[in-house]
Amino acid sequence: MKVLVATKNRHKIREITDILKGKAEVCSAFDELGIGDDIPETGKSFEENASLKALYISKMTDDYVIADDSGLEVRALNNRPGIYSARYAGENSTDEANNEKLLIELKGIKDRKAKYVCVIALAKKGEIIKIFRGELEGEIALAPRGKNGFGYDPIFVIENGKTAAEISPEEKNRISHRAKALKLMEEYFVFGSVK
Repeated sequence: MKVLVATKNRHKIREITDILKGKAEVCSAFDELGIGDDIPETGKSFEENASLKALYISKMTDDYVIADDSGLEVRALNNRPGIYSARYAGENSTDEANNEKLLIELKGIKDRKAKYVCVIALAKKGEIIKIFRGELEGEIALAPRGKNGFGYDPIFVIENGKTAAEISPEEKNRISHRAKALKLMEEYFVFGSVK
């Protein structure tokens, strides 16, 4: 089965490919369909943004399309950065700039509980089939640690006390918010009635 992913983010493509290895042929919808422009994320939730992207691409192909909208929610910051995680420090901001802004905002705050959220919308021929949500609980470190991962991984501490950037990609792909959402999607394909 072929699945087009509505993202230009190479890190996400690699993670999704690794997680679905042997179960689906994963391709970037942008590469496969020759789309140049980004898809505007104008929704007010992860679910709305994932759906907007999946619908946009699914109208151009007969293949299944998945779109992921994901981010970090920090309890002490009223769940910010949330849907603005990738551009928290401004449009086209780097991962380092986003991490730095978050650490500055949390300076002196004891409650550092946070969670990663991933919402995946599955679409085909201009229709959303199902939406899947995965979460990974953790907390924000005092400083970045580790060289693996991307985004907020160097400051996101998981249950074992390591940051998501200190564990191997294989371990991350077993426990991550994205892995959990994709597992639900996989179960839906196996046990559900896929259109």
